[in-house]
Amino acid sequence: MKQIIARLESLGFAWWGILILLLALLPLYMSETYVSLFSEILIMALFAMSLNILIGYLGMISFGHAGYFGLGAYSTAILMTKTSISWILAMASAPVVAALGGVVFGFFCVRLTRIYFAMLTFALAQIIYTIAFQWESLTGGDNGIVGVTFPDFLYETNNAYYFILIIVSVCAFFLFLIVNSPFGSTLRAIRENPERAEFVGIKIKAFQLIGFIVAAVFAGIAGALFTFYNGSIFPDYLLWTRSTEALIMCILGGMFFFSGPAVGALVVQWLGTVLSRHTIYWPFILGLTLLLLVLFLRGGIVGFLTEGYSKIKARYHL
Repeated sequence: MKQIIARLESLGFAWWGILILLLALLPLYMSETYVSLFSEILIMALFAMSLNILIGYLGMISFGHAGYFGLGAYSTAILMTKTSISWILAMASAPVVAALGGVVFGFFCVRLTRIYFAMLTFALAQIIYTIAFQWESLTGGDNGIVGVTFPDFLYETNNAYYFILIIVSVCAFFLFLIVNSPFGSTLRAIRENPERAEFVGIKIKAFQLIGFIVAAVFAGIAGALFTFYNGSIFPDYLLWTRSTEALIMCILGGMFFFSGPAVGALVVQWLGTVLSRHTIYWPFILGLTLLLLVLFLRGGIVGFLTEGYSKIKARYHL
């Protein structure tokens, strides 16, 4: 715990405080349209950060992470529409159901490596998508589940934003504790040199499975928030394209930095919403941006900014 506190201090409590303060004050200086946009950005940031447990800290590429996002979303929506359970318990079920999915699918996935791992995650996520698409009596099939209602006070744009901000902030804090704990250091050791990690006695498959489950849990929470935000869920949100979108966010922002996926989510969602109003070619702009980053800024946006800040500190002896 002392090491984690020291790590927090090294990153600067002041900067984190300023960021949270700016986000908390956002409804005061932005219109409801942009407040709603930032609500979606926060949800996608949490989703991307959960995926980065696999990509950035374990070095395992997953094309099926949307499956756990969907498990959390559908569990919340089904309980809200087909039972009399409270909305709090319905949302609380999301990480539990996603964790169960992570246990079952992760048990098979972590037995494989590299491209085989990626393809199996894709295949298993397609199973979840097929179930959601075909099981009409439970999931609504292609029509999805609509009309998921929450308490009236949460429907006000600013209240919804603050609710999402609180949940995402708490989840981000716990993710930070996880990746900066001895467990997180072990994950990075496995990523860098699995053979050496195994030689010193680390049970690689066990740690990979736990990391897989942790990623699934936070993806499930993001799915529950997405159901809350939209009031509906459709099978399309479980497709591999949603997983790829989160993968792009991680790479774009900087997958080797804790805040990288969140920055990537901000850029992708902002470009997708703002640029799409002015041009139908916004995916081309996003693709070009990603291509330039991969070729010239392999550390992503956060990596570029961090490197630039380090050079400035060295030059001016700050």
